[in-house]
Amino acid sequence: MTSGPAGHESFREARRAEALGASLPPLLVAARRVAMTVAQGVHGRRRVGQGDSFWQFRPFLHGDAVTRIDWRQSAKSDRVFVRETEWEAAQTVCLWADASPSMRWRSRLVATEKAERAGLLLLALTALLLRGGERVRLMALGENAQGGRDALEAVARGLARARAGEAGAGLPPMLPVPRYATAVLFGDFLDPLAHVQAALARLAAVPVSVHVMQILDPAERALPFQGRVRFADLEDAGETLIPRVEGVRAAYAERFARHEEGLAQICRGLGFGFATHMTDQPPETALLALYVTLAPDAGALG
Repeated sequence: MTSGPAGHESFREARRAEALGASLPPLLVAARRVAMTVAQGVHGRRRVGQGDSFWQFRPFLHGDAVTRIDWRQSAKSDRVFVRETEWEAAQTVCLWADASPSMRWRSRLVATEKAERAGLLLLALTALLLRGGERVRLMALGENAQGGRDALEAVARGLARARAGEAGAGLPPMLPVPRYATAVLFGDFLDPLAHVQAALARLAAVPVSVHVMQILDPAERALPFQGRVRFADLEDAGETLIPRVEGVRAAYAERFARHEEGLAQICRGLGFGFATHMTDQPPETALLALYVTLAPDAGALG
């Protein structure tokens, strides 16, 4: 267990997330994996569950551990290859939470920062996945897939490290993800849509099953301010002074709605799941949405 305030906070957050996850039935990603196994049957996919069984070779990517290189296979060509096992390919759920400065914000309408809600949902989902026998990993350098009860605290510590480190990008990193795995992304996704599409398209090319959970403060959608307001950009430290916010509210709402619809269209076009969660809503609402999305045949998962 990590010592110090950050370690204690991650431990408390993990316990809270586990309690939240326990309020729903175990999340069985296996339902989707079985369907995928049938769809990929022509490729001779092996039986799921053999953790050490060889699945495939793939090119070495930035972020891969050197110990995973298969030197015999690499010697046959001018490229470097790593080994993937069936366990990695079929049972790994990759999780990512936006650690950029824009997530460390809340309006006076709510008591929860977007980053706090993203972390809670990520850990709650982790608790559900672990209860269902899945393996999880954060999408970050040095993070490995883990299973078992201790994995929840390990993910919580990894999340705390990400928050304590330098300001991260607001989009998923260019790191290797196991093919045919599942990825769940938590963030506000307020970057320009062209940047969002480029980042998500990299995941679609793996291929990997992805669900995007956009987390917003209610003030970001409603712009409920009055009169003369100075807005500060948490990303680049820029400021904008608006003499009368009421005069721009309608135009702002239209532009924000276009951004949300554009994000939804990007996800639909890539075959990704998509949902928006407001921080004034109960976290159970978002967790249930993830449950339904990740387990399409929810009636069979009682």
